[in-house]
Amino acid sequence: MGFTRGRRSQAERDAITVEIGYALLSAAFAGALVFGVVAGPALLFDLPGPVRKGLLGAGIVLAAILFALRTVSVLLRFGQEGGRQPSQPGRTSPDS
Repeated sequence: MGFTRGRRSQAERDAITVEIGYALLSAAFAGALVFGVVAGPALLFDLPGPVRKGLLGAGIVLAAILFALRTVSVLLRFGQEGGRQPSQPGRTSPDS
């Protein structure tokens, strides 16, 4: 009895793994998108040195902040939901 208390099932461990992967991939995508928007002009156009460095630095900083915020928000939301799966719209019960 005492050994199973607090242990997670394989399905719960799989759900956590998938959620972590989703959090990291979506955060990387969002960070890359912000970096591209902010630093893109510095990479595409011949801008003066300080402007180029400023845009690249701002892009890196904003991308890192967004990456961290997105990762934390996805994982916190998953933790608050308790790992429950959302209902699947369009599915009917056998009684209907």
